[in-house]
Amino acid sequence: MYLIEWMMWKSILEPAETRKKYEHISTQRVPDIYESDETEALAAARKVVSNTPKSRGPVYTFNDYALEIRCGMWESKRGLITTISAPLIAALILGGVGAADFLNTAIDILYEQNRWSFMHWYISAFLTILVSFVSWLYAKYGLAFSRLELFTSRHLLIRFNRKTQQVHLHRPANCGGIVTLPWAGINASATDKIHFTDDSIGMPLALYWLPRWTGTLHIETAWVGKAANSQAELRHEWEFIRRFMEGGPEGLPRPRITSHFPWPWQAFTPQFEGLTHYFRHSSRIIKIGLVLISPAFLILGLSHWLSLLLCWKPRWPKIIREAGLPGKPIPPLTTLADRPPHIQERLRENAHLWAVRPGQRPAKKPRAARRPAKADNRCTTAEASFTDELHRSDGHSR
Repeated sequence: MYLIEWMMWKSILEPAETRKKYEHISTQRVPDIYESDETEALAAARKVVSNTPKSRGPVYTFNDYALEIRCGMWESKRGLITTISAPLIAALILGGVGAADFLNTAIDILYEQNRWSFMHWYISAFLTILVSFVSWLYAKYGLAFSRLELFTSRHLLIRFNRKTQQVHLHRPANCGGIVTLPWAGINASATDKIHFTDDSIGMPLALYWLPRWTGTLHIETAWVGKAANSQAELRHEWEFIRRFMEGGPEGLPRPRITSHFPWPWQAFTPQFEGLTHYFRHSSRIIKIGLVLISPAFLILGLSHWLSLLLCWKPRWPKIIREAGLPGKPIPPLTTLADRPPHIQERLRENAHLWAVRPGQRPAKKPRAARRPAKADNRCTTAEASFTDELHRSDGHSR
């Protein structure tokens, strides 16, 4: 599922009028990033974070110059959109076939019996109009969502090229397209405690490039590999990538190479990525509940597999496939000029949202002093008040 990538790309291109229209109901804002933040993040990305580098994949290419891993934020949720889209598409196809069948029967009756079967003509016309109208609505409003899982690239990919010191992202055009980025500007979510929190559990490794390195006036982000069961798994994944790019494949454990062919198990295993630790330590009641809802996992897995079958294998441009080989050219980094004119205009308009602020991040303001305790407004008698005052005075005298 490419929902997160699609939403991020839409937000990057969102017109200022639309953003102002909904800013009063939006609780999220783009966080401010300072030059000091960028410097610290780049330095942290070069440090050793694990002594046991390991990639959990899925890895599609691993050789002397290239490392290619599956990318994407919600691969484990893939199948939800297919579960909704597939029955609708099937109903439209059956409706069209039914309209054609009634029309064929009406024509046969007309020629063989020389009479008009108005019932067949009416049903055929009704189905034709209904299917045409629903198809128009679906093409206008629903197809864009279906294409987040259907009739698109089978997977998002990230390709690390050690020879050219470049990183390539393979995404559909509606999610940002294929881009080439410099390794020197990469930041990772598993580098230090500032960016790495407990919230990262259950999420893949996040890599990002700030606008100074992307050349397109906005931040580029990619989520790499499987969702993590622990913080250590993200550190192992990042260390594997870092050592490959800076030292080569020597000394690294060879990962299991995954095929691009859509095998059925590739649709069922992602559902449990990042949840192994949770399942292992869950209570008996939760385990019984998981058994009861297992048919839902089966339906989601079958929809995931159908999604893979109805998509095509992602293919890199020739210049990226051959990059790193002797005598082959180095792919140019993606720049603003590589985007269509209307996209360039929108990126320029929104460039201020992602701009890095100069200088150091301001120091945090000290927390305000806690408010004094509220006065006791309970109604008391004169005798009780005198007794309290006497006890206080006695305490001071002691």
